Amino acid sequence: MAPVTGRTTVAGIIGFPVTHSLSPVMHNAAFAALGLDWIYVPFQVPRERLAQGVAGLAALGIAGFNVTIPHKVAIIPLLDRISPEAELVGAVNVVALQDGALVGYNTDGIGLVVSLQREFGFTPAGRSVLVLGAGGAARGAVAALGSAGAARICLANRSAAPARELVASLAPRLPGLQLEADSLARLEEPAFLCSFDLIVNTTSVGMGGDSFAGLALSAQKPGLLVYDMVYAPPVTPLLAQARGFGMRAANGIGMLVAQGEAAFTIWTGYAPPDGCMAGALGALGLPGIP
Repeated sequence: MAPVTGRTTVAGIIGFPVTHSLSPVMHNAAFAALGLDWIYVPFQVPRERLAQGVAGLAALGIAGFNVTIPHKVAIIPLLDRISPEAELVGAVNVVALQDGALVGYNTDGIGLVVSLQREFGFTPAGRSVLVLGAGGAARGAVAALGSAGAARICLANRSAAPARELVASLAPRLPGLQLEADSLARLEEPAFLCSFDLIVNTTSVGMGGDSFAGLALSAQKPGLLVYDMVYAPPVTPLLAQARGFGMRAANGIGMLVAQGEAAFTIWTGYAPPDGCMAGALGALGLPGIP
């Protein structure tokens, strides 16, 4: 990395906590690869100081920053405008300072779509997808997959009300998509699972070694794909089970990389070199890099 001077452009990430973030590794590697005089740093911003933190970053002229938990929704009223994708999802994960205005974007969706293409050669158009969960990550997944032309998406959630609310919110905004809600109990029915081309886990299940009880993967049609947004641990029980039955399965590292690449381009106007960000994470010894 080049020496930091008074001319160095600063980007970063805000969240709480944020010390565990892998984004500095990815972005600083890409800046170095392109010879850009930029640096990316983490900013630990507690929930109660978000407004002060955002105002401070704007006053300092920070070129842009990523937004992670717990600020992705709370930051929206503090911005001057947001992109159509961010508005649809209802969350922001990238902010750019453009002509003095704070502009919010959401690159999580394109990160998922790009990762599915890289990992599996999968394109959503005309396909049927089962999304596990009904929280913010599920909303982003539905928005991205629906916008990319998915024919049918079913939300399976432990509690029915959030899934139904998500369907009611997004269905009118995604014409042509068959969007429905169901119970996690349906995962025990092989015939139900057989109607999907792809399963996407958007929940935290798997982070602590837990799994989806009764998941009937053993009798699935050939070609069923399983994508788990969880990437720590790199092999969740869901991925282990899927691979045990010979299914192609991937964790969320690829999504992390792809959303980061999109953010990098928003800030700098350049695409990072192919494989640069993934290679930087790979150098850390992280498995599951695309």
